[in-house]
Amino acid sequence: MEKVLMLASVSSMIYQFNMPNIRLLKEQGYEVHVAANFEKGSPASLENTEDLKNELIELGVFYHQIDCQRGVGDITSHIHSYKQIKKIIRSNHFSFIHCHTPITGALTRMAARKNQIPIIYTAHGFHFFEGSPMKNWLFYPIEKILSGYTDVLVTINQEDYNRANEHFNMKNIKYIPGVGLNTSKFRNAVIDRKALRSEIEVPEDAIMMFSVGEISSRKNHETAIRALAKTVNKNLYYAICGQGELEPYLKHLTKELGIENRVKFLGFRKDIAQLCKASDIYVFPSQREGLGIAAIEGMASGLPLISSYINGIRDYTLNEETGYCLDPFDINGFTEAMDKLSSDNDLRDKIGEHNKEAAKRFDSKNVNELMKNIYRGMKVDAIPDKKLVMNKEQIEAQHYIK
Repeated sequence: MEKVLMLASVSSMIYQFNMPNIRLLKEQGYEVHVAANFEKGSPASLENTEDLKNELIELGVFYHQIDCQRGVGDITSHIHSYKQIKKIIRSNHFSFIHCHTPITGALTRMAARKNQIPIIYTAHGFHFFEGSPMKNWLFYPIEKILSGYTDVLVTINQEDYNRANEHFNMKNIKYIPGVGLNTSKFRNAVIDRKALRSEIEVPEDAIMMFSVGEISSRKNHETAIRALAKTVNKNLYYAICGQGELEPYLKHLTKELGIENRVKFLGFRKDIAQLCKASDIYVFPSQREGLGIAAIEGMASGLPLISSYINGIRDYTLNEETGYCLDPFDINGFTEAMDKLSSDNDLRDKIGEHNKEAAKRFDSKNVNELMKNIYRGMKVDAIPDKKLVMNKEQIEAQHYIK
């Protein structure tokens, strides 16, 4: 049976974005191996890691521990991760490798280049893009050099595709609209709106804005919070799902601005589709997004967007059609958009209906079919294996390789 290796820096990346790809590979008859850091992360991501391990075991997928970091970090840790990846590659005969995330993608392509193993690299949004800080462009020459070791470069937004297609040296390049979203789950979610709002302490008659994302500078919740403080409508609330290092700072900021009762920090939640349905407006002020699947979830739920207009977000937003598109630091612009949408029920409904249709382009069915074709192009001759019958302890011992 032919083997395939899937890599990402952290296990949450596999859990959130790559399970459909793993299933596609299993359907095509491959023995699938996954490598990521399964041992570090936030409490929420580690909880997901246990779910991920169980799911991988059920699918018969082998998983390997690599001590990768998401950030640039220190060179010593990257050398260590590089050696781990190289050992995994040398210990197996992979037909091809599919890697994700900048650091792990770079280490993998360097580790595999002498083995002449075909490599797919999915760029979930380059750090360098139109309007990004100059320091972000330090990644440009790295990605350009590494493209020479890439058989298929997959981009998830048009700006990345156009730049790579014009300037990089990969053998092939493909554009796929995101990582796939079950749009019907968000479009058709059924909730008890009154009960859910009561749970999160948002009045039933309030206009509720909603965001999902790590509470970090990149997600830029501060712009939305400062804009909320300046709105005319004082019955406008803002609920944020996510965790991150800026949460204490932002909570303090809401107190300084006198809106602590109107901003709800909900932490990690699994009922995102239901919370979208309990909301009236989706706010997405990110400084950078490869695509921004969270905003598309909001669109699929029938919500108008108030969003940044930067790299990946440009692929699905249009000012006054999907909502309002703004510079991520335009606090006054966000305030004006909040006041317009919160005061006009008909406008919210009109834009929301448009967004339900616009989100369908990013549905999992479309994305999976495109990804399936990419995998078929890498395939030599995979033959399904006989199912092994083992108890849970034997499976866990065989499938988790440290």
